[in-house]
Amino acid sequence: MPAPGRPSPKPPAPATDVAVVAALRGRGVQPSAQRVEIARVVLAACDHPSADDVLERVRARLPVVSRATVYNTLNLFVEKGLLRALHLAAGRVVFDPKTSPHHHFVDEATGRIDDVPWDRLAVTGVERLPGLDVTEYQVVLHGRRRP
Repeated sequence: MPAPGRPSPKPPAPATDVAVVAALRGRGVQPSAQRVEIARVVLAACDHPSADDVLERVRARLPVVSRATVYNTLNLFVEKGLLRALHLAAGRVVFDPKTSPHHHFVDEATGRIDDVPWDRLAVTGVERLPGLDVTEYQVVLHGRRRP
């Protein structure tokens, strides 16, 4: 996550093709039918989908989309600042449409990933770490939800 004082702008969760196209163009992404559908799915996601999750959701409306197109498009969206790629578990990458500063909680029982508001945790001393110029950080909490 960006350090406080360096928030990343987050495009609004698009609900229509017009909003999706505007969000893509606003970040310098040329919209195509596949990119628009991938953006519709991932930018409005309430969870943290993997590339395979996105592929499955996109294929429900666009059955001919390829795995390579989805993976390449997700990487493009990350590069353009529309998404963040998160490596929260070994060998697993998920995508987060919320690019503003926040932390994450990974439920070890279910694998579910939840957002933790930035101001719910106090992280101090980052700027004083010797030999490091930290440009962004986040806290990833692992545990289990209480019943």
